[in-house]
Amino acid sequence: MLESYLKNRLKERQILLMTHIVMGYPSFETSFRLIEAMARAGVDLMELQIPFSEPVADGPVILHANQKALSAGATVQQCLDLAQTAAETFEIPFLFMSYYNILFKYGVERFTGEMAQRGLSGAIVPDLPPEEGADYLSAMNMHNLSPIFIFSPTTSDARMKMLASHAQGFVYCVARKGVTGLDTRFSEQLETYLERCRRATSLPLALGFGVKDKADVDFLKGKADIAVIGTQTIRLMEQEGVESVGSFIAGLR
Repeated sequence: MLESYLKNRLKERQILLMTHIVMGYPSFETSFRLIEAMARAGVDLMELQIPFSEPVADGPVILHANQKALSAGATVQQCLDLAQTAAETFEIPFLFMSYYNILFKYGVERFTGEMAQRGLSGAIVPDLPPEEGADYLSAMNMHNLSPIFIFSPTTSDARMKMLASHAQGFVYCVARKGVTGLDTRFSEQLETYLERCRRATSLPLALGFGVKDKADVDFLKGKADIAVIGTQTIRLMEQEGVESVGSFIAGLR
């Protein structure tokens, strides 16, 4: 179970690291090499994004990666296969991150069944609120998979509690309004927001959107449980190659 894995891991580490890749960018072979570099550098869990044509929560770097993966012919089936290989090779949890249109077209029950069969631990579907996700939540529960829900600074206390009642594994707290990859101020205001998130749920808290270096990770210690690094590793891979990503991740500790 994802929640128990994370809580056990937190007994050994002040903060956990979760990374994010766009599968198929720039190729599936490179995607696996990137997963390998991150896993060997000590990440605790990983988001695998299935490319989508309109990734509304993502900023320009991840949007570009989605577009390039799709233009190169990336398919959902290839993503399922890569995820299975990753889950069989590395002893950390892997999650899918995707948009609901992918699940809807594939078939929610069929998709969640494939996730379970291939060793995934859960999924982040940012454009599916629980009010519209009864079939998804039922299928995830049936296959013992964790649906991850999202808090933002504009989420009311009441809605945080409602979202937390449907969440499993952990809650993903976005650091600010807007899309991924922009600058985030790691400040007292962010600390106050995380305190509000903590009051809403007993699940571990992941903080993403703008985490880019060791100083950011250090700031989050004692405030969040998981630091999420996405855009920065894609930038590094593009500029310096896959080899640079492992040393970057290792340096975040």
